[in-house]
Amino acid sequence: MCMSVMERRLQLLLDRERYERVHAEALRSGRSVAAVIRQAIDISFPGDADLRVEAARRLLAVVTPGAEPDWQDTKRALEADGQVA
Repeated sequence: MCMSVMERRLQLLLDRERYERVHAEALRSGRSVAAVIRQAIDISFPGDADLRVEAARRLLAVVTPGAEPDWQDTKRALEADGQVA
C-alpha cells in the first residue's frame, strides 16, 4: 500500500446500511471511516506496486528458507508452463 499525501477530496453518499457497516468496522478496528474506505479501495483496486508485492509474497511462500532450489527442477517446471523455450 502506498502512503501518500492526501490531495483529493471526495464526497460520498451512502445508504444507512452501508454506512453502518463501514462505521462498525471503523469502531472495531480503531480507525476512521475514511481509512476503512481507503483500505476497501486498495483491496478492490490494487495498484501495480500492490500486485508486485503480492506476487513476491506468493513466490517467497514456496521457497524454503536456506534451501537452494534445484535448477533442473525449476527449469523443467518453467518449460512445462511454456515460460522457457
